Amino acid sequence: MQQIGIIYHSQSGHALALARAAADGVSANSALSVQLYPALQSGLEALVDSAAVIFATPENFGTISGGLKDFFDRTYYPAEPLKLNKPYGLLVSAGNDGRGAVRDVERIATGYPLRKVAEAVIVRGEITERAIEQARELGGAVACGVELGIF
Repeated sequence: MQQIGIIYHSQSGHALALARAAADGVSANSALSVQLYPALQSGLEALVDSAAVIFATPENFGTISGGLKDFFDRTYYPAEPLKLNKPYGLLVSAGNDGRGAVRDVERIATGYPLRKVAEAVIVRGEITERAIEQARELGGAVACGVELGIF
């Protein structure tokens, strides 16, 4: 069975809440399985085993979290010969505007390569019910795209 992998790093719990909401969106809108992967404890298998991935990260100092950056650092060169070309989505829990985190993930993703299939969901400040719904929608959209063969 195909799966959607959600690779996340969270210290305050905000990015984890978004990741869980995206997982709920996958489950509610498709027959695909979903797997949450903590970035610091996961490796290349998180990418290889997933038909599509969703990254969830806080914005730290205007960029992605160190945990997600560590994941990318550890998996980039091993993934390079695989030419993964997997679809991805992005969730950002931002204290600022979130654009730096989005820019960094987009830049890194081109090297794998990974294909952006949806606009990033940037949540500024506290995680509200609307933010949870946006994350669910992203999860559902990515899953439906995979199931329908669009991605």
